[in-house]
Amino acid sequence: MTKITVRLLQLSLVVTAGTAVAVPPTDGDLLERARNILHHTPLIDGHNDTPWQYRKRVDLKLDGLDFAGDLSTLDPPMHTDLDRLRQGGVGAQFWSVYIPISVRGGKPGDTRTVIEQIDFVKRLVDRYPDYLELALTADDIERIHADGKIASLIGMEGGHSIEDSLAVLRATYDLGARYMTVTHSKNTNWADSATDDSQFDGLNEFGREVIREMNRLGMLVDLSHVSAATMHDTLDITAAPVIFSHSSAFAVCNHVRNVPDDVLLRVRDNGGVVMVVFLGYYVSEDLRTWAERRGAERSRLSELHRGDNVAITAELADWDRANPKPQATIGQVVDHMDHIRDVIGVDYIGIGGDYDGTSSLPVGMEDVSAYPDLIVEMLRRGYTDEVVSKIIGRNVLRVMRDVEAVAAKLQGDRKPSEALFIFEDSTD
Repeated sequence: MTKITVRLLQLSLVVTAGTAVAVPPTDGDLLERARNILHHTPLIDGHNDTPWQYRKRVDLKLDGLDFAGDLSTLDPPMHTDLDRLRQGGVGAQFWSVYIPISVRGGKPGDTRTVIEQIDFVKRLVDRYPDYLELALTADDIERIHADGKIASLIGMEGGHSIEDSLAVLRATYDLGARYMTVTHSKNTNWADSATDDSQFDGLNEFGREVIREMNRLGMLVDLSHVSAATMHDTLDITAAPVIFSHSSAFAVCNHVRNVPDDVLLRVRDNGGVVMVVFLGYYVSEDLRTWAERRGAERSRLSELHRGDNVAITAELADWDRANPKPQATIGQVVDHMDHIRDVIGVDYIGIGGDYDGTSSLPVGMEDVSAYPDLIVEMLRRGYTDEVVSKIIGRNVLRVMRDVEAVAAKLQGDRKPSEALFIFEDSTD
């Protein structure tokens, strides 16, 4: 029997008891479909922290780590390098120019740090021109993908990056930044974070002006990391669609970094997109609650054995043995997509892995080469090729074009904002 005959038999209908039953596709069939989708549609990932890894490990020196080599062999391993990006079929990557925030509002020097990160991304792209190219628009992404290269975009993580200055916001846009996450893990001086106490119940007036100026520039407003109140305040005033560059569904995993259903409904009305994240504690409710219980146990032991780190460590190890750590899975990532689809439809879902920004990833999604396996799981659940194309890239392209169109109109209607953040004068 020839291979062609075998293949035809696999695709034929098996007749059992007078009923025609379709033979389910094999994983190989689904992987072939996944790779075909990736060939025709640029997979756009919303968040990757490779620049910060280079900063931590080698002070942003390109020669310090060979991005064309195998960076999975490092200790700890990196999730990203050129070969694995290509294996994963990545068509466009938003490189995060992240800066830690240790105090509310950030600190002097944050802008310098973000500019150094932007400079790193540009130097990385210039180092590998056969594989990477800087993208500033949706059209750029499609052109670069058609040329067989990876479109490289820049996203600023945390509004503290601009040090409370709309002039700095405009300057970073001119340098190539195409989104800004409104907060990170602590509040800025004008917006509340999801993981800090509320100061403004969302945005204050300067925060609202930041959103308006981002709309005018054509910079994507990223609501990952912000409080629910900040989400609502932003959606009240934005003239353009928003993104969540790396967040998932709160109803599936009750972490404050995820998006509640009432906000999902507003994202649909706004025309935005939620880019589902892979970070395990935001994906798996079992893992999230395990981490919560472990944190409570650590606090209890710290109170019980004040300063006795040996006793604390030993008893916490006993707790770990009695309470094995759950694992997030690829299936749970797609559960978040299923939920968003069921609440607002498939036109508002994207992908934002958060690779190289976490050590907690789902089994089977350990690095950027795993996107085809994610698509296989989507296809296995009945997502059509057209729907998968929307989720991996087409939805984000639509949002970008809408944001670009809004900016073109606003720039004809009004001039750059001259609003200044007013600091309290502490001098006598």
